[in-house]
Amino acid sequence: MTTISIQSGPVAEAAADALIVGVYKDGTGITLSPGAAAVDEALGGTLAATLSTLGATGAAEETTRVASGGRLAAPLIVAVGLGEAGDGEVVGARGLEDLRKAVGAAVRSLAGHGKAAIALADSGVEVLAATAEGALFGAYAYDGLKTGDPADRKAPVGEIALITAGEPTEDAREAAARAQVLGEAVTATRDLINTPPSHLFPQAFAEAAEAAVREAGVGALSIEVLDDVQLREGGYGGLTGVGQGSTRGPRLVKVTYTHPEASRKLAFVGKGITFDTGGISLKPSGSMETMKSDMSGAAAVLHATLAVARIGLPVNVTAWAALAENMPGGNAIRPSDVLTMFGGKTVEVLNTDAEGRLVLADAIVAASAEQPDAIVDVATLTGAQVLALGHRTAAVMANDEEFRVQLESAAERAGEDFWPMPLPAHLRKTMDTQVADIANMGDRMGGMLVAGLFLQEFVGDHAEGGQIPWAHLDIAGPSYNESGPYGYVPKGGVGFAVRTLVQLADDAANGLY
Repeated sequence: MTTISIQSGPVAEAAADALIVGVYKDGTGITLSPGAAAVDEALGGTLAATLSTLGATGAAEETTRVASGGRLAAPLIVAVGLGEAGDGEVVGARGLEDLRKAVGAAVRSLAGHGKAAIALADSGVEVLAATAEGALFGAYAYDGLKTGDPADRKAPVGEIALITAGEPTEDAREAAARAQVLGEAVTATRDLINTPPSHLFPQAFAEAAEAAVREAGVGALSIEVLDDVQLREGGYGGLTGVGQGSTRGPRLVKVTYTHPEASRKLAFVGKGITFDTGGISLKPSGSMETMKSDMSGAAAVLHATLAVARIGLPVNVTAWAALAENMPGGNAIRPSDVLTMFGGKTVEVLNTDAEGRLVLADAIVAASAEQPDAIVDVATLTGAQVLALGHRTAAVMANDEEFRVQLESAAERAGEDFWPMPLPAHLRKTMDTQVADIANMGDRMGGMLVAGLFLQEFVGDHAEGGQIPWAHLDIAGPSYNESGPYGYVPKGGVGFAVRTLVQLADDAANGLY
């Protein structure tokens, strides 16, 4: 895993394989960021002209390389575009996210180099944190099961130094340390998503979760795993039903973090379909090619919870990973079968490819029984989400407007894009059925909203009355990148929603809702 550090001193003397500086786009060419001033001075004031000659425009995430010619300790300068020129200051959540993307693009372009240094224009905590996060998110590669000498492949940058003009404050060091934890959480989430289904099935995911809890080394963490026998005996009809077509049985993983000073308790529930064929309602073969990523929600809630624990936030969090493999075996559930879910509600299965909501429903009921202050489920749930919002924006639905607004705020500050969607009451009627309490399908038009309404049926009430505040995050689009890499986003697993969940836990710890 790539490591981050803060160093003070002259930028020109920073020992690294490459030095990253920022440049802005303006009406006449490019403008150097304030952080590049010392580099420009070392080069005799020629940096902007050299970059322009090489075709640099300052466009967002554009990278241009220049040899330092021995005038810097680093032999290579990488100029990364920061977009339209402003006053040299990064302003607001959007500006910080643009900075993350630009730094991520620069670090990603340096794969194969051992150490990179980044000249910071501003040593403020927010800018430093965003720079560190972007760098760590961009330093990623998944080799999977490739054979041969790893040296023949370009590894991500192994070490990143943030160069500040003055001695970093304690707040800055804490921000860098937090960024390191977030970077490791996103990396671990991506690794799980990218692991092929031959190697990541429900039991294997559960074992990976147990190993991750041990490696976190936080005494306030505990883990419990229910296997297929325990799930069947416990009445988890959704998990059992979806998983019974596979020779590799389902699991329910519960990871609990408790803090002695916590006054709030959150539950994170993740969809963990380790491979989705659609079951008897078989998908076309082309639609299965990325279905190893159908456990992205479970991976996100697991590693977000571990990150909260490692940071030590004073909030209690429980992650529920609902794991199954959806296969069309001889014992698979059929369209028109009825399942009895955990808690007793019955569901008519009209389409076995609407399986994510079935495993989530069991876990939401289990999470509700522990009476958290709020529940958030995270799932690659519907193709309708991608049709509505594309590949980079996720959807959020909720039963409580105040909680939804708080979650959207957390997501914006974390740098992840969500868009609010409604839960129209009239669509609930389309899931009525003569043979069960509810069907797992309703009106095809508005399918994303129908799925949210289905899940809402399983959210429990507070002991004192009223439904527990709950939000549903449909991350089908941004969870897996099938196109080329961009910004800090690699091809494949993205690790989406981890940052939002950690920020939400931070908000809860600080009494913001």
